[in-house]
Amino acid sequence: MAEALLTRAAELQRRGQAFALATVVRCEAPTSAKPGAKALILDDGTVVGWVGGACAEPVVVREALAALRDGQPRLVALIGDTRHGPGRTEGLLEYPMTCHSGGTLEIYVEPYLPKRQLVLVGHGPVIDSLVTLGQAADYAIVPLAEETAWPELGRLGVTPHTCVVVATHADSDLEALERVLATEAGYVSLVASRRRAGVILEQLRERGVPAQRLGVLKAPAGLDIGAVTPEEIAVSILAEIIHHHRSQKVVAVAPAAAMEATDPICGMLVEIATAKHTSVRDGQAVYFCCRGCKDTFDARP
Repeated sequence: MAEALLTRAAELQRRGQAFALATVVRCEAPTSAKPGAKALILDDGTVVGWVGGACAEPVVVREALAALRDGQPRLVALIGDTRHGPGRTEGLLEYPMTCHSGGTLEIYVEPYLPKRQLVLVGHGPVIDSLVTLGQAADYAIVPLAEETAWPELGRLGVTPHTCVVVATHADSDLEALERVLATEAGYVSLVASRRRAGVILEQLRERGVPAQRLGVLKAPAGLDIGAVTPEEIAVSILAEIIHHHRSQKVVAVAPAAAMEATDPICGMLVEIATAKHTSVRDGQAVYFCCRGCKDTFDARP
């Protein structure tokens, strides 16, 4: 089972698909999952494998999706009513074990993310240096020549995590930036002098590029480190890209919480969109993790 799961994980990596690997690292009986049990959690919440039952799986899925958003692994502990925590708190995310088994599970959740995409539109020594430096920094480098950039850009699947550097050194800078800013690219920069960058920025405004997208544009490209040579300019640009990625805030976690409800019987968090067991009390919807909790709630006055 574990071998097939790891083979599936390797295939997902080859395809560039994000996923998280959850592994049970410790347990206190009674639990259905044992140390070494594994599961893959895909970016749509699909679970392949087994790390626990009805109370463990939703918690692991929630933390796995959060890990895919922030890129950080986490150690999750589901602690039974009659058990004590493992005696350490730093970095440990504790949840109550709401199942009737009453056991304790510790599960390590590790995200596997595709390489960040660095699209280089144009040519010249700065682009050549960015190819070398970007590969060393483990970016997925996509060099595009001006004459073939537009159809290829449409096929790339540009996302907010994509970075694009434009260096056509010609009149096509304006067209290139207009097309790139129409995508979801989270970082866009132009290799140009400060004066030329100012002129192009004004032309983009005149062409109706929204202010929100213009705010993404770094023109001229790169942090101001006094760079002079093409290699130094490339270093300043890559430093700016790394700063952009490292300073990105995780904004998707808080809205996700609004899509969950607490089971009033066992205290488990239930995803509203996929909840199979619900009731209505005083005009308000109530969500449950299982049929047993719903029946207990419905039997109460």
